[in-house]
Amino acid sequence: MHRLLSVAALVLAACTGAQPASSQAPRPASPTPVAVVTVTPASAAPTALGATAAPSKAPQTLSITEFKIGAGQGPHDVAPAADGGVWYTAQRTGELGWLDPESGEYEMTKLGTGSAPHGVIVGPDGNAWVTDGGLNAIVRVDAKTKAVTRYALPAGRGNANLNTATFDKNGTLWFTGQNGIYGRLDPRTGAMTVYDSPRGTGPYGIATCPDGSVYYASLANSFIASINVETGVATVVQPPTQRQGARRVWCDSQNAIWVSEWNAGRVARYRPAPASTPPVECPVPGACTATSAPTLPSYGWIEWTLPGPNPMAYAVYVDENDIVWLTDFGANALVRFDPRTETFTVLPHAQANAAVRQLLGRPGEVWGAMSGQDKLLVVRTR
Repeated sequence: MHRLLSVAALVLAACTGAQPASSQAPRPASPTPVAVVTVTPASAAPTALGATAAPSKAPQTLSITEFKIGAGQGPHDVAPAADGGVWYTAQRTGELGWLDPESGEYEMTKLGTGSAPHGVIVGPDGNAWVTDGGLNAIVRVDAKTKAVTRYALPAGRGNANLNTATFDKNGTLWFTGQNGIYGRLDPRTGAMTVYDSPRGTGPYGIATCPDGSVYYASLANSFIASINVETGVATVVQPPTQRQGARRVWCDSQNAIWVSEWNAGRVARYRPAPASTPPVECPVPGACTATSAPTLPSYGWIEWTLPGPNPMAYAVYVDENDIVWLTDFGANALVRFDPRTETFTVLPHAQANAAVRQLLGRPGEVWGAMSGQDKLLVVRTR
């Protein structure tokens, strides 16, 4: 039996407000690991990236732990919360969920009539920020009160198909819309600016690097773009493989940008050259891959093909140890990639159609939403 929690809050801002209704679900069965693999570190040796692998450590056992949520919710994105819980977007029911990993209990907050939330991140204020394609708005959910604040896109920017968001180092929220836009929102004033993306449709994943640079991926037009956070201008950065389907992006600790290439079934790394260094292009388009290039550039592009007969790289996330995590729809699996040794480890899902569309984590944990099975998952790395 559900226990209902009522929340009443009047939100006054340069936006529209709503009074959410939250509910807490009964505790499901204790989560258990459903897939286990052992990662055996390679011995220290030079790699094609010009680095030296770390000395051997004890083998590491990794497992996927699943958490069942409400039937029909259609979880899409996740974001570890500041209080130890995990936010997730319930795209089919127009709600934002919060999961307690200790108990398996979850609470739901309704975002408004017509809501179809896609992405969720945690802002510098500790609250959840949602890109809601159904509402065509950025939505803020207060972490304590669950009060909902909506920031609608400007007139003339309807049906943007909002996708993902990130905060830059100035506290500005940047977001993407697959119908050809990207934009920024100042949470302090509610001011929003929407820009046309180069080449039109496609803006999907977006991320902020440690140095403050912001990049997004265009799935439909197969490029990534660097956003000048001062002027708002987006500059296209073209991967070497044509029509590769750049879907999501993430940055490592060295400000390299990692890209999941959906059409090509690859993961790519782009390392921007220093401003004083002329750019180095791949001499033969598509040839700068880990298996074909004997000497790989220290900056520019490099791509690796995921293992298996039909790889389809969807999500990408880089953890605190610079290990790259991906989801592979072709293999129905999570994939771990160690750039130091250039090795893949595949963690298969226990059931078909996991459909994990996004990954995000915190130290020691990698989280995802299984949109095809109404579950969340975590891989604990320590």
